Amino acid sequence: MADSIHDRDVLRRLAAEWAEVAALPIHQETAEGWRHVNDLEPGRPMVWINEIPWHEMNMDDELTLQCQDPFCRAHEERMRRTLYQWRHLPADMIVEPVYRAGLVIHDSGLGIDEDVDIARTDGASDVVSRHFHPQISCEADLAKIKTPVVQHDPEASAAVRERLDGLFGDLLPVEMQGAPGFWFAPWDELIRWWGVEAAMTDLVDRPELVHQAMDRLVNAYLARLDQYEDQGLLARNDNATRIGSGGYGHTRALPRPAVGRLAPPDLWGCATAQIFSDVSPRMHEKFALHYERRWLDRFGLTYYGCCEPLDRKVTMLSQVPNLRKISMSPWVDLERAVEAVGGRYVISRKPNPAILASERWDASRVRQELDQELSIMAGCHVEIILKDISTVRYRPQRLWEWARVAHEAVQDAAARYA
Repeated sequence: MADSIHDRDVLRRLAAEWAEVAALPIHQETAEGWRHVNDLEPGRPMVWINEIPWHEMNMDDELTLQCQDPFCRAHEERMRRTLYQWRHLPADMIVEPVYRAGLVIHDSGLGIDEDVDIARTDGASDVVSRHFHPQISCEADLAKIKTPVVQHDPEASAAVRERLDGLFGDLLPVEMQGAPGFWFAPWDELIRWWGVEAAMTDLVDRPELVHQAMDRLVNAYLARLDQYEDQGLLARNDNATRIGSGGYGHTRALPRPAVGRLAPPDLWGCATAQIFSDVSPRMHEKFALHYERRWLDRFGLTYYGCCEPLDRKVTMLSQVPNLRKISMSPWVDLERAVEAVGGRYVISRKPNPAILASERWDASRVRQELDQELSIMAGCHVEIILKDISTVRYRPQRLWEWARVAHEAVQDAAARYA
């Protein structure tokens, strides 16, 4: 279809700005910094911000969409958000000199859609409260979990490529890509279908049913992965791709030398069992990691965790041979985490985003807390990832200032990580 002159002009202006930013030499230096951390080499901690409350971020219409066509608006939104973050809260962000768009891949899913009641406190926010209605309560219900069927639509992918090329491909190269890794959180799925309380109770009351459910669910995930691999639908993630709940995947360890078609050993993988925050290491290993290993073992390097505190579970996680990064959420004892991790893994530290939602904003407190944590982690391999930002009280400058303060803090601490 022919795009309007107006929509084309809007996207071309944004693409030209993207290309100009991406050409800056700082990005090569920043990518090298991420490689040092990810490859367990000496180097200062890296900082990145993700999961931003975009509905609170608009200033001077920087994020106001101008395109009319839905296809153009979707790509305009992505471009505007990328450029906004670069202008106001970049930290160790990288803007690559290419515009990557996803291949059109149809996935039939796992067979169950969550049945949920949603409560909102802000109609513009994606952050909501959920009450799940259980759909699995007995062995017969496990048959509801289906093996996904994955199918690429090459004609649709070609049409997307042709349209983007026609809009701005002469200004910013367009690259179509498959899946650059997967978010693997089978327990996130199970609690939606099972109910949180019932699932946790059944770890004790009906453990065999839980084992059957995890086995069936992980088999479904692995069958999906096999299809992506067999159809050549995987994409590299040793670049400015987010890995797990952490930062970028830049590394010299991937892909394998002289690789032909990409396979899981050429990629980062990840896993998490967030609902197991208060579950013992023994039960965590028995009901989660035992099954997650079947997934993690397929990949070249792996990242574990998200919001669950893992400072007491590093010994458990050490059985994962390709583990490279461990999430350390705001709820860990950081000194205990550092003692357990040492220099064996990357500490993916997650500061508490609640400071951005406080009634009174105090940037000096941000710096004080970061300096304290950087002192504790001195000598480790560290990334600092600010995420799960529910609100900044519609004061985006708070996040801008957090990014500036954090970046200054890690630069000032660099000598302790050399």
